[in-house]
Amino acid sequence: MSFKRFLALFSTRNKEFFRDRSSLSWNILMPVLIVAGFSFAFSGDIGKQFKVAVLNESMANAQSQKFLKLKHIDFYSVKSTGYEIKNTVAKVQRHQVDMLLDAKSQKYWINTESPSGYLVEKILLSSADNNFDKQTVTGKQIRYIDWVIPGILSMNMMFSALFGVGFVIVRYRKNGMLKRLKATPITAFEYLSAQIASRIILIMVVTAFVFYGTHLFVDFVMNGSHFNLFLVFALGALSMISLGLVIAARITSEETAGGMLNLFSWPMMFFSGVWFSLEGAAPVMQSIAEIFPLTHVTTAARAIMIDGAGLIDISYHLIILSLQSAAFLLFGAWFFKWD
Repeated sequence: MSFKRFLALFSTRNKEFFRDRSSLSWNILMPVLIVAGFSFAFSGDIGKQFKVAVLNESMANAQSQKFLKLKHIDFYSVKSTGYEIKNTVAKVQRHQVDMLLDAKSQKYWINTESPSGYLVEKILLSSADNNFDKQTVTGKQIRYIDWVIPGILSMNMMFSALFGVGFVIVRYRKNGMLKRLKATPITAFEYLSAQIASRIILIMVVTAFVFYGTHLFVDFVMNGSHFNLFLVFALGALSMISLGLVIAARITSEETAGGMLNLFSWPMMFFSGVWFSLEGAAPVMQSIAEIFPLTHVTTAARAIMIDGAGLIDISYHLIILSLQSAAFLLFGAWFFKWD
């Protein structure tokens, strides 16, 4: 590999992007407008919803079963691991979950400052004998805008990654640019690595600008490490850029490329937990969501920003993103053709 040729391709791609004022403006303005819209729409008091997390649901005793059979309460199961319990208790503290109930031991956790938690507790005690063990927690409520910000940043990164690489390569192939590059000493590896490096840097610069810019007027929650968040976004960008490379490896039509990219991006946007939580969703839907890189980027970023999670806490998502990036890169490079 020639570093000189790589640097020339890298510089050319960056100049092309920054000279395209409409594309640059859209990458910056779209997430800012979405954040501003959600901040305005959800600045008031949002209607309360009863949501109860349940431990040991399959081993529920008679008293707990009476409560779990009630209608109009969103019950969902959580694993009986130390991390899951700690994470769910934190959600009770933040008013994201109204109650955590251990259906086996009849122990429950509520937030003493939560109106919904107070009502759910009254429903629990009135539906069964008053022999439950109460655990109380306190904490500040997390706004919807705080919860949705990581998803918006990840979604904007996804569109920039997929269309910024996939669509560009197809356009180059269609107008004969790749065929001319093939006649030069440039190798496919040099060309693709330059495209990937350029797009990662551009995505990270734009994401950082949007993150700190919107934070000035929205003041969303950021409890974790900025470096960890940067690492998650960088790895997520690499994974989704590599996916875009796979899609564009052989396509010659811009219309087909646009359709294929939308085919991947829109399901990811709706089924990766960007706009709504996947907790309590059908197991099939949760399994499908695990396939998408956007799911792991959003979940890991949300854990860092809201829960203050460290790299060990999100190691599962980092491993999945790394494996997906390697698989997409290898397949895309192997499947790539110049013309």
